[in-house]
Amino acid sequence: MPKTILTVAVTGNITTVQQHPGLPCTPEQIARAAIDSARAGAAIAHIHVRYPDGRPSMELEHYRETVERIRESGTDIIINLTTGPGQRFVPDSSDPSKAAAGTTLMHPLRRVEHVLALRPEICTLDLNTMFAGNSVVINTPDNVRVMAQAMREAGTMPELEVFDSGDIHLARALLSDGTLARPPLFQIVMGIRFGFDTSPRTLAYAHSLLPQDAMWAAFGIGRWAFPAVAQSWALGGHVRVGLEDNIYIRKGELARDNAQLCEKAARIVDDMGGELASPAEARAILGLRPPA
Repeated sequence: MPKTILTVAVTGNITTVQQHPGLPCTPEQIARAAIDSARAGAAIAHIHVRYPDGRPSMELEHYRETVERIRESGTDIIINLTTGPGQRFVPDSSDPSKAAAGTTLMHPLRRVEHVLALRPEICTLDLNTMFAGNSVVINTPDNVRVMAQAMREAGTMPELEVFDSGDIHLARALLSDGTLARPPLFQIVMGIRFGFDTSPRTLAYAHSLLPQDAMWAAFGIGRWAFPAVAQSWALGGHVRVGLEDNIYIRKGELARDNAQLCEKAARIVDDMGGELASPAEARAILGLRPPA
């Protein structure tokens, strides 16, 4: 069987330090989490950045310091930077045509500035337009095209984050018109409210919609994180864990850190008869060029 790529999502932008006091926030902490997770079996680090007090950040210098610390450590882990921030619209209750506090919607090129500057091997490309509480996450086809072109210019592979079936249909359209290169890399997100749920039947359905040449992974949110590792592996997909998605190692017990989550995911893959890919092996699987 092909080896399985484990991605660690070290901090995200939703989990708070109140929920987990060990959440990585500074560039040094985020880089250290990625390095420790690599030693625990992760081949890819999916990275958001934060302000030191835990607030989500889009500052280029936060990304730069985090990436440089990882690269200078000698750790071979593949860097995957998010482009998710900047897509949220909160309608004003008195005039829904106007943005209320909490709106982050911005020009798509602003969302990929750090990708153009730092040229990671992978970055995410969200294809979802969906409810998020009382706000709306908006990724129009035209905005996705602008971001995809910037990623191509940077030489960065987009990881297509899909939250529901319509997102996969959008991806297929963008593959057909040449916006996205083949073979594509998909990340199936399960457990976000109003998106894919975390049942094996739903994952099998989502998998059935992917193009035949697709490389893919899936992950679950919260208590579904580890069942999703098993479900994805069983269908031939790659896997992901991390404090962005889930803060517990088991019911009622906070995970020590991202590395502990990776260790458990590695055990699940091993117990099912699989084997994790090293970063070098993951590059070969994904068709990435070796880092300079």
